[in-house]
Amino acid sequence: MFDAAPATWQMLIGPGAASALRQPPPEHDALLAATKAWLEADVARQVIAVGEAAYPAALLDTADPPLLLYAQGRVELLAAPAVAVVGSRNPTAQGIDNARAFARHLSQSGLTVVSGLALGIDGAAHEGALEGSGNTIAVMGTGADRIYPARHRTLAHRIVAAGGLLLTEYDLGMPPLAENFPRRNRIIAGLARGTLVVEAALPSGSLSTAHAALEAGRDVFAVPGSIHSPQSRGCHALIKQGAKLVESADDITAELHWRSTPDARSSPGGDVAGDPRFRALLDALGHEPATLDALAARTGMGTAELNAQLLELELDGRVARLPGALFQRRSQA
Repeated sequence: MFDAAPATWQMLIGPGAASALRQPPPEHDALLAATKAWLEADVARQVIAVGEAAYPAALLDTADPPLLLYAQGRVELLAAPAVAVVGSRNPTAQGIDNARAFARHLSQSGLTVVSGLALGIDGAAHEGALEGSGNTIAVMGTGADRIYPARHRTLAHRIVAAGGLLLTEYDLGMPPLAENFPRRNRIIAGLARGTLVVEAALPSGSLSTAHAALEAGRDVFAVPGSIHSPQSRGCHALIKQGAKLVESADDITAELHWRSTPDARSSPGGDVAGDPRFRALLDALGHEPATLDALAARTGMGTAELNAQLLELELDGRVARLPGALFQRRSQA
């Protein structure tokens, strides 16, 4: 990959970067040896340089395409139509449900889901894609040999096993430095036809991904939320700035002129959701967080009965208990 003539490198990456390649740093030999060992350990691993056939063409249309990409998994996904799904690392329960449902539907429609392997919305997006076709790309802010956060190590292995892809521009051994993650967001946005922001506070790294998408001439979508939720303010700000408000994955596929297929894995609610007693409480809860006192006023129930029903709905996955003694209805309810 480094055998090209100097003039070719100058044309592709500019004179400064080309000059740096001709004068490798002292640790160059050690890095090459480590990279060779990493590649030889798994046939699913590749290092892709700008200008090579496997390099994603979508990134060449962005302002600052990475020189190298370390990939593990199905590299064919780099050429597949994709949508990025990003959001808060501290989402609401509804945000988790929304990210997972949107990603599952997009994946089942034939689109690849791109996200950043982070806690919260990113992880839910990858999980949703795995429930669909399994086509998902996790763009990391660390070296390919460093999964971050550590609790997503199993998720990363599942992504590769399911035919997805782990991707990073950072050399082996690169730790999770704070400045790396905003930079990797341009790759997330650059790989995708559009970026969906599910939940985001102000400020938020997810907003940097959305802005990178706009700079690359890609669509930006945002899921609206409660006007009282800090995690909705970033999405509302994007909508004010021209992002497309979406209420379902069909809104995205329609905007992208992508032929979608039905979500065959969706299923109706169980007995709890169909019970008239619980249905009355769910209707009273609505779709915004509510306090126990507010629910008591809306339903006329006593505190003991209300707590009992809320606990059963929580155990059934229909209601989430939030910080601040709040309750929120989840998307399947």
